Amino acid sequence: MSRIGRMPITVPAGVDVTIDAHNGITVKGPLGTLTRTLHKDMIIEQQDGIITVNRPSEQKMHKQLHGLTRTLVANMVDGVTKGYEKVLEVNGVGYRAQKQGNKLVMNLGYSHLVEMEEIDGITVEVPSPNQIIIKGQDKQLVGEFAANIRKKRPPEPYKGKGIKYVDEVIRKKEGKTGAKKK
Repeated sequence: MSRIGRMPITVPAGVDVTIDAHNGITVKGPLGTLTRTLHKDMIIEQQDGIITVNRPSEQKMHKQLHGLTRTLVANMVDGVTKGYEKVLEVNGVGYRAQKQGNKLVMNLGYSHLVEMEEIDGITVEVPSPNQIIIKGQDKQLVGEFAANIRKKRPPEPYKGKGIKYVDEVIRKKEGKTGAKKK
């Protein structure tokens, strides 16, 4: 049995979980509401504030879905209680970010400014010109939005310029050496 899939999910106080007949799950909490439809074969049960996920058979697909379904439900519960956040760091001379209304405006060394609109369910904060904080309740949405920002100027391996996650380590390469002078 899946080690992750068999772990029960404890629903904290103040969180309301509704599971319909077609495995549509709605989680309401202090930070908002999340809704997702999960695979129809998985058996999701809720009793006394504890959610369990079971699989109907030992088929390979059901084994794969078991841990995934449990993790998705747990992420929804965590999202409406604590929320998720990703912190990005902007490195480089003249590289900076700022917030203008609901837009994130970045100067990344291009001939133009890079602008990104906030999407529903995501809030962007810029506490300093070289730091961007993305917050939200949907883990997948937060990670995807952070990845799209990072994609605008990924860190390069020679000087480390670009946008990187705060906990990301960039392995720097050595530049050209031994160039002969005439």
